[in-house]
Amino acid sequence: MSGSMTSPTIASLRWGEMKVEGSDTLYKDCKVWPGGNRTWDWRETGTRHTPGVQPADVNEIVNKGIRTLVIGRGMDEALQVPQETLSFIRSKGIDAVVLQTEKAVQQYNKLVKEGVAVGGIFHSTC
Repeated sequence: MSGSMTSPTIASLRWGEMKVEGSDTLYKDCKVWPGGNRTWDWRETGTRHTPGVQPADVNEIVNKGIRTLVIGRGMDEALQVPQETLSFIRSKGIDAVVLQTEKAVQQYNKLVKEGVAVGGIFHSTC
């Protein structure tokens, strides 16, 4: 494992719009991990607010050598995180932190600055 791969911080967040350090893309929902980021497209997995985040949504992130995964449930916490998904994350030996998106981004950025191998998956609207 290379220690040089740090996770990119979330540079900005507002309703429906997120920017990741080092990327020019405006994301609505995004996934971040040590050394990378991309859009979180719910159509790929058929995700909806209920039942919410699926193991398939986090699968690529949990395989990136992270210790902690921060999940942002939206500004109004409309996005659910079922027990099945939390169990899947924990089965990989990863801590799951589930928060309202603004709080999730603050916590994620704090962990990045502390040098934690952290991943994030964030929903920027309701």
